[in-house]
Amino acid sequence: MADLYIKNGLNEHCEPIELLITNGKIERVGKELADITASKTIDLEKKSFVSAGWIDDHVHCYEKLDHYGDDPDEDGYKTGVTTVIDAGSTGSNSIGDFYDCTRDKKTNVYAMINASKTGILVHNELEDMTQISLTEVQNVVDKYPDFVVGIKVRMSRSTVINNGINPLIEAKYIQVKLHQRLPLMVHIGTNPPELSEIIAVMERGDILTHCFNGKKNGILDEGDNIHDFVQDGYEHGIIFDVGHGSGSFNFHTAEVAKKYKMSPETLSTGIYQLNRENGPVYDMSTCIEKMLIVGYKLAEIIPMITLRPAKNFNLKHKGKLEAGYDADVTIFDIKRGSKELTDSDGNTRKTEELVLPKYSIINGNVYTIGDI
Repeated sequence: MADLYIKNGLNEHCEPIELLITNGKIERVGKELADITASKTIDLEKKSFVSAGWIDDHVHCYEKLDHYGDDPDEDGYKTGVTTVIDAGSTGSNSIGDFYDCTRDKKTNVYAMINASKTGILVHNELEDMTQISLTEVQNVVDKYPDFVVGIKVRMSRSTVINNGINPLIEAKYIQVKLHQRLPLMVHIGTNPPELSEIIAVMERGDILTHCFNGKKNGILDEGDNIHDFVQDGYEHGIIFDVGHGSGSFNFHTAEVAKKYKMSPETLSTGIYQLNRENGPVYDMSTCIEKMLIVGYKLAEIIPMITLRPAKNFNLKHKGKLEAGYDADVTIFDIKRGSKELTDSDGNTRKTEELVLPKYSIINGNVYTIGDI
């Protein structure tokens, strides 16, 4: 007997989909399953959407940080997100404690290790270049191979201070020298260093987060066009990640990029407690609503929070609704309703489409969201 039968659902293309889940894995997937015996059935009556569990590949959820901390479950299963990847909140000094803190969470939690030993316990973590250590990073990766899935380096003026592009060069050195190559996520913000310098160092498969910010050191030139060097980096395989955050998503920038057919490969929130409670991020659903208002279709957005982050961070059994994959599933509604959406610069847009998660299913365990 199966553990869970999800029937009469719709996928992101509004096509019928049903799932059978047993022992924390997806057993069967089809438009309509027959001969089913299951301990529990969720009948969606062809009104709700079913996707692979949402993956947020840029959060800050080390609870012991005063400013950038949060509870992974507040960012995760309670909002329809089944997997979060912390983006460099901790370096080698504290990532072991972060690992211990996440073992009892319902949400799947992974981490990128900060290139600096301190992580973002201090906000200028790349001012002291002696805090960047290949040996320290290698030791952590060896100790927590199933937890540490990437490297994070924050390349903005307040973080690097007078070191310019050098911390990124060191981070690339670490990436290349590690026994097992990990993806590198690069935070961009106020210059120096210049965005052109940053992209010149990055390679295919590296991840540029905060890609749609509205800052002067962003992807748009003074004529409101995409910089040639940005277009070149995009075409050569640099991965663009939204990384909304408190200061890094601008509606206009995203709209111009879409006109240039420069779509983000992944959609992440950059969420932590303050911007979850006070906005403008709030949750993944709100970020999906913003992408819809920019002009993306649901079928374009769902891979940004399932298939692609799973691929980029080598989460081999996540991101797909296929037999044998982890039974991580998000069930949600899209309903009519009026709502004002605000970007990181205070610009607003009105939406008539509300994204409302109903269930988070993690390793076959069903968690109900909201007032169902």
